[in-house]
Amino acid sequence: MALAWLLSRSPVVLPIPGTARIDHLEENLAAERLHLTEAQRDRLDHLPEAP
Repeated sequence: MALAWLLSRSPVVLPIPGTARIDHLEENLAAERLHLTEAQRDRLDHLPEAP
């Protein structure tokens, strides 16, 4: 979800997550196929910051 959110922020944003396992790589690649709605992006944009 976090990678999908970052990818939806701008066409020039390219997050580069590190991974040491194939299953994590597959999860990271799946973020490109997860298309967030405008309402979902707005909700994520307004989450409170962690302390």
